[in-house]
Amino acid sequence: MRVATWNVEWFNSLFDDEGQPLVTGDWSSRWNVKRSDQIAAIVHVLRAIDADALMVIEAPDTSRKRDSATALRNLAKKYNLRLSDAVTGFANDTQQEITLMFDPSKLTAVHDPRGGNGASPRFDQSFHMDLDLDARPDDVVFSKPPLELAVKTKSGTDLRLIGVHAKSKAPHGARNDEQARRISIENRRKQLAQCAWVRARVEEHLTAGEEIIVLGDFNDGPGLDEFEKLFGRSGVEIVLGENGNNCLFDPHARMALSRRGIAIPTTSRFFIRDENRFLSALLDYIMISAGLRRKNPRWRIWHPFDDGAAYNDPKLRESLLTASDHFPVTLDITL
Repeated sequence: MRVATWNVEWFNSLFDDEGQPLVTGDWSSRWNVKRSDQIAAIVHVLRAIDADALMVIEAPDTSRKRDSATALRNLAKKYNLRLSDAVTGFANDTQQEITLMFDPSKLTAVHDPRGGNGASPRFDQSFHMDLDLDARPDDVVFSKPPLELAVKTKSGTDLRLIGVHAKSKAPHGARNDEQARRISIENRRKQLAQCAWVRARVEEHLTAGEEIIVLGDFNDGPGLDEFEKLFGRSGVEIVLGENGNNCLFDPHARMALSRRGIAIPTTSRFFIRDENRFLSALLDYIMISAGLRRKNPRWRIWHPFDDGAAYNDPKLRESLLTASDHFPVTLDITL
């Protein structure tokens, strides 16, 4: 079975209010990319990765007039993709949903939010945690509530999936260096609190004996920025677990944690316009529970310059660069 996660930049702008793909020659919301070209690139990548289940980060909007799952089903129908069904969870106000596309001949997936009976509330509620060390709990909320799914494969395997799009740490709106530092620290506190919330839910599932996959864009990773020294750890480390107790595993996170002179893999590539250069980062992960590590897992980052097969396929390489500023991560596992 192949499980994947992919953050598709500005996916929402590629659909009309009826959820139909806008295959037009006008500009998409991606820089210097036409809508028709971005859609064609996305479809080509989807066919290439050939996943049984894909956690779409920044999926099309769900609101009064729009529906994320409908839009993705329409895309699958138009281009005859086997990821023909879709399920989403709690809608948000950012026009960037978290939605699972899946092949219904391989598995079933239903939105199954938990919370309230253990340490963690439901993801559409609030989590109490002292963010600023004033001995008073702060209310933490998700702008993009994680998508909790109960999944059953056709072979009868039950597992939990949690799709995550954690808060960005970028200092948007800062007018000077001092404001940028203050906003970055505030955002990191919130991002770490969100990851602590996800970790609390993970521990509840593991304690109940359930196998779990946590996947998506964490906007963070070991050694990613200087603020990690201030807080001592990254959000990714919090979700993975520490001290060997009920830990999740992702090989790319482990490589980043080792930091022993090795090249760290990356899953995203952003153009810094005022510096005229690209910045690459490891932001996207597929973390699995210990029981699933015994199921022959194999991870792959579909990076157009780092993955040999992708680089040597010109159409796939260009499609990956056109479709999004993130690249898919896949997990092949025997289930």
